[in-house]
Amino acid sequence: MSSLKRGMVPLPDRAAALLASVDAPSRLTAHLRVVHDVACHLLDWLEVRYPAVAVDREAVQFGAATHDIGKVLYPAELSGPGSQHEPAGYELLIEHGVAERLARFARTHAAWTEPGIELEDLLVSLADKIWKAKRVPDLENLVVQRLQGEPWEVFMALDEVLDRIATDADWRIAYQSS
Repeated sequence: MSSLKRGMVPLPDRAAALLASVDAPSRLTAHLRVVHDVACHLLDWLEVRYPAVAVDREAVQFGAATHDIGKVLYPAELSGPGSQHEPAGYELLIEHGVAERLARFARTHAAWTEPGIELEDLLVSLADKIWKAKRVPDLENLVVQRLQGEPWEVFMALDEVLDRIATDADWRIAYQSS
């Protein structure tokens, strides 16, 4: 069942309040909602498929819900390219009292090849791509490397869940645009 039919997973209360306090545009809030929803699907899948893999669920959910918050400071990046929102978003979150472990996603969601990137960062990055059915093999391979099991089996399992999530991309795009 698609997220639209069952209702999207609500944003964490703190993230929702933070977005309201910075007057986040509705398009940005819609984007963060769909990425957060996809991240929740990925977390649920991980919990069932790879229960031994330790993941900071709260961090992934908050990170997905706020990763682009810096776009309130760089609104041109809402509809065009740019990366100024990444460090600006991190700083904005820190200024609002958000712990570094939660704020980091604002600067890591597009830097998933950098040293020190954790599985949680990769999951937010992956959710930020697959919500619109964009497949990024290098990113997916990094996720596969972090999961336990025979690599080809892990790849096939991840591929299956990403294909399933991607089937709802059209309504997510429509939701963000509405």
